[in-house]
Amino acid sequence: MSELPLDAYYDLTQIGEVAVSPTGDRVAFTATEYDQAADEAVSSLFVAPTDGSREPHRLTSASGASAPTWGPDGDRLAFLAARERDAERRVGWRDRDEEGDAEDAADDGESTEDDEEGTEDEDDEPLANGDEEPKPQVWVFDLALGGDARQVTERDEGVAGFDWSPDGDRLVIESRDPTDEESEYLDQVREEDGPIETTRLQHKVNGVGWTDDVTRYLFVVDLDDPESDPRRLDDAYGGGAFEDLAGMDPAWGEGGRIAFTACRLDRPDDTTVRDLYVVSPEGGDAERLTGGDLSHGAPAWRPDGSGIATVASDPEDPPAPAEVYLVDENGGGAASLTADLDRTVARGGEPMWVDGAIYVRIADESSTRLARVETDGTTERVFEAQGRDRAMAAFDVADDGETAVTVLSDPEDGSDLYAVDVDDLDAGTDGGRAGDDASAEPDSFRRLTRVNESLVDEFSMPEARRVEWESDGWTLDGVLYHDPEVDPEDGDHPLVVAIHGGPMSYDEPVFSFGHAALTSRGYLVFRPNYRGGTSRGREFTAELTGAWGTAEVDDIAAGVESLAERGWVDPDRVFGHGFSYGGIAQGFLVTQEPELFAAAAPEHGIYDLRSAFGTDDTHVWLEAEFGLPWENPEAYDASTAVLDAGNIETPLLVMAGGEDWRCPSSQSEQLYVAARKQGIDAELVVYPDEHHNIGDPDRAIHRLEKILDWYETHDPAVEVEDDD
Repeated sequence: MSELPLDAYYDLTQIGEVAVSPTGDRVAFTATEYDQAADEAVSSLFVAPTDGSREPHRLTSASGASAPTWGPDGDRLAFLAARERDAERRVGWRDRDEEGDAEDAADDGESTEDDEEGTEDEDDEPLANGDEEPKPQVWVFDLALGGDARQVTERDEGVAGFDWSPDGDRLVIESRDPTDEESEYLDQVREEDGPIETTRLQHKVNGVGWTDDVTRYLFVVDLDDPESDPRRLDDAYGGGAFEDLAGMDPAWGEGGRIAFTACRLDRPDDTTVRDLYVVSPEGGDAERLTGGDLSHGAPAWRPDGSGIATVASDPEDPPAPAEVYLVDENGGGAASLTADLDRTVARGGEPMWVDGAIYVRIADESSTRLARVETDGTTERVFEAQGRDRAMAAFDVADDGETAVTVLSDPEDGSDLYAVDVDDLDAGTDGGRAGDDASAEPDSFRRLTRVNESLVDEFSMPEARRVEWESDGWTLDGVLYHDPEVDPEDGDHPLVVAIHGGPMSYDEPVFSFGHAALTSRGYLVFRPNYRGGTSRGREFTAELTGAWGTAEVDDIAAGVESLAERGWVDPDRVFGHGFSYGGIAQGFLVTQEPELFAAAAPEHGIYDLRSAFGTDDTHVWLEAEFGLPWENPEAYDASTAVLDAGNIETPLLVMAGGEDWRCPSSQSEQLYVAARKQGIDAELVVYPDEHHNIGDPDRAIHRLEKILDWYETHDPAVEVEDDD
C-alpha cells in the first residue's frame, strides 16, 4: 500500500457549478484547480458537448469564473469573474470608420479622451473598479463568433448575481449602490484602513467581513447599447441578515417580470425570512408574493409564467425540512408541494421545470436523490441508476426538457459530469428508495469528463461501504472508507472518526482527497450519520435541536463501539476528526467520553456557546434554537463543552481560521487554553487570513500534515514500536 503524497493535492480538480445549454447540446461548468507556484485556487470555465464526442474545452484560464448562465439563443454564455478590465474598455477601442485617427494620436504621444480619464503611468494604473482588487463583473462569450469574453458590466461594487431576459437583449443584475456618503466611508475603510462604523445588528458575515448600510438593487443592462448606463429598478432592493451570502436571486420570467428575494420586515437583520417579490423591468413598484414568514430562495419561473417554484424553510422551526413551494405569480399565495414528503431539499438544490413538473435534489436516507415533484404534490424518487455508492453533487436540465447533466461523486473514480436523457431518469424507478446496488444504467447515460483521471490512476482511492449500528432505539448508518488493499474485517485497524458539520447535514460516499490521504496510510475512516443530521425527516433532526452535546455523543460513541465489537477496529487507536460542527462534536466527546479518542483534531468549532453569541455571525440561528442567552442561560450552558473541560484527557490539535466569523478563533483558543492549563498535550494552529474554510492549497496541505503527524505522535502502536 503506497501513501498518497500530500503535494498531489495540486493535481486535484474539483467541479463546481453546472449549466446545460437551452437545446441540451452543450454543458458549461466551472472547475477549481490549484496553482502551486502562486499558491492559489483557480476557478476556470469549461464547455463540453453532452454527447461525449470530445473532451471539455477550457474557455477561461486567468482569474476566477462563476455562475455560468446560457443566453436564450444558446450561443452566448455569461459568467461572473473578477478579472482585469476588458481591453476594449481599457484602451478605448473605437470603430475605425468613426475614429480613424485614434491610433495616429497614440503613436504621436498625444492623449485621447480615454487616456486623460485613465492614468499617466502604467505602473500606477488603477483597476477598473476603483479598488485594490477587481470586483466581479458579468462577462459574455459569443461562442458562435469565437474570441475572448466581452465585459458587459462595470459596477464599482461589482455584480453579485444576474439573469438573462427571455429575448436575450438585456440582463438583470444585482449590485450594491452606495450613496456619496457611503462611498466615502467605504474608501476610508478599504484604502485608508479607517475605523469600522456600523449600526447593523448583523454587523459581520463570515467570508464577507464587516457589514455596512449600502443597499443592493436590481439594474437592467441593455446589451445592444453597451454605452448606456444600467437602469436601476428603485423598488427592487434587498435586505436581510444574510443577504451578503444569499443574494437577491434575480430571475427573469417569460411573462416579462423579474422575480427576486428580499427581507423588508421591520428588523431585517433579526430574522432569516426572505420574501419573494416581482417587478417590471421598466421599473415601478415591486409586488410581494409571500407572507413574511418563510425564507424563500432559488426562484424558478414556470415556463408559461403562471407561477414560481422556490425552496423555502421556516426560520422559527430549525429542524423542519426545506420544502418546494409553488408561488402564485398573481399574488394568490404560496403552497408547499413537498409538505408530506418529510425530507429536506438537499443543500444547493434548485427546482427545475420539465413538462409541468419539478425536478429537485432531496436528502433521503443518507443520500442525495433526485425527485420529480408534480404540482399536485405527488413526489416520486427517480434516477435509480445513481445507486447508493456515489453522491449527486449537482444537477441541471436543458430548457427543452430533453437532456440532463449531473455531477456524480464516486469515492474510487472521482467526481465527474454525466449526461442522460430526461426520459431515462425514470428508468428502473419504483417510487421507493434506491437499493444498495445501482440499477442498470440506461443507454443514454454517458460520462463527459474524467477531471481527476491521472490522480485516480496513479494512486489508490478508498473503497467505501455503508455500515449500521444501534443507538438509543435508533438504527443509524454511516460510511466506512478503507484502502482497497485493506480488509476491515481483518481487524485491529486504526480508525479516524470524521464527523460531519451542520449539524443539519449527512454523509454519503464521495470522492475526497482527505479520505484518500488517511486510508492510504492504513486508517479506516468512519463518517457517522448521527441524530440531528438531515435526510431522515424532522423527528430525526429535532433530536439535537437546542440540545447540543447529547444525542450525537451517544450515537458517535456507539458507532465506534460497534466497529470495535465487530473486530474491525483497535479501540485504543481511535482518532477524532471534524470541521465546524464536527469540531464542536469533538469538544463534547473529549469532555464526556474522555477515553474514546487516542488523540483528536477539532477544527473551526465552537466550545463556549454564550461567548459565541454576538461574536460570530449566527445570532439569529442561535436565538431560534436556544433563545437568548440572558433569558435562557441554562440552555446555553448545557450546550457548552468548555464548562466540562476538567474532564479532558485527550491530546488536542485545535485548529482555527483567523477571520472565521462563523466559529471565531477565540473559541478554539478557549478549548486550547483549557487543555494546556491542565497539562494536557495540546497545540493551537490558526490560519490568519482564512475564513470558515481552508482555501489556499499550501495551507490545505499543511493542515493535512499537522493532522497526520498528530495522530502518529499519539498512536499507541507507534509509541510501542518506538520503545522496542
